Amino acid sequence: MRKTLGARVAQYVGRYAGRRPGPYAERYAWAGCAVVAPVFALASDMGPHRVWGLGAGAGYAVAACLASGSGRRRAAARAVAVVGAVVVPLVALLAAGLGQSEVTVVERSGHLLLTTGSPYVTDPVAVGDFNPYLPGMALFGLLPGDPRWWLGGAFVAALAAAGLHRAWLLACPPVALPLAVGGVDLPVAGLMCLGVALAGRGRPGRAGLALGAAAALKWTAWPALPVVLALVAARRGGRPALRCAAAGLATATAAVLPFALTDPAGFVRNVVAFPLGLTSVVSPAASPLPGRLLAAHVPGGTLIALTLLVVSALLIALSLVVRPPGTVREAAGRLALGLGLATALMPATRFGYLVYPLVLGALACRRRRPGTPVTRSAAKAAVA
Repeated sequence: MRKTLGARVAQYVGRYAGRRPGPYAERYAWAGCAVVAPVFALASDMGPHRVWGLGAGAGYAVAACLASGSGRRRAAARAVAVVGAVVVPLVALLAAGLGQSEVTVVERSGHLLLTTGSPYVTDPVAVGDFNPYLPGMALFGLLPGDPRWWLGGAFVAALAAAGLHRAWLLACPPVALPLAVGGVDLPVAGLMCLGVALAGRGRPGRAGLALGAAAALKWTAWPALPVVLALVAARRGGRPALRCAAAGLATATAAVLPFALTDPAGFVRNVVAFPLGLTSVVSPAASPLPGRLLAAHVPGGTLIALTLLVVSALLIALSLVVRPPGTVREAAGRLALGLGLATALMPATRFGYLVYPLVLGALACRRRRPGTPVTRSAAKAAVA
């Protein structure tokens, strides 16, 4: 039987991911980051980004000098990259009281939840009044200290539980930047990875809980539910898939539904209309990606971008029916592809959303442990 295009791509990705990098590959990678970070700092008009770019550039440069020779030197280089690109900029920004607007939104939503019982302003009139996140995100604003500690901590803990112990991933600029300046997408991406990993380990109930927690934070987590359900159904059958669905939907519904029913108008304005660019107030999420460019420069571009977004979502859903993922690698890769397309096509989007396909792609390319099924047939045989 001839292999499908998806199977061939997965096979090639698996072969590439299993190879060890050359002795100078890490040096070139850190050297590239050492160039990109300061350039980003000079190009950005945001103070927190400038602080991160200059500090991270120095850390990447030192890492590039260390990243050659023995394994200990490369491990030291990764540690230096994490310290230089994450820890030092984060501490400097906290000391200066600087951060992205997301930090303020999370803090304010936690205060509103505590004082009014809802994390949303019913009639927002300015950008600062909007809270585009689902109610679970407000919990990070209730915890003591700066939300960045808790957002980053939840992300790192979820990756560790998923088996992604990768210092290079934390130091990678698309991850290191939000860790330092404030990234609400990080815990969402981490919980999605954890849900996929738990489903692959044969724990559908726990996978549903992890995905439900992610779905209570942002809408971007919801596409993970059908992908993981397809994975569980392909590996374990219908009943475990139903158990996973029940756990995920119950968790997300319990966190979201009370606020949607209490103030439906405010809920829709904040978490539906505003992120999709359907309000009179323009979202600051305006990176020059295709969806944003269509919405800004083409007549009817918002409708075109939303149509393309829906079509891409339907094609991914069709792929789950025609060829459901049978391994963690396939599920993570399918989800990374879908979220990458969504990031590119949303009318209100930003480069920070690329953390989703990056982290899920790292899970898809993770080296197999001894005894882990490598193909769909092997996975089914292992289950049987």
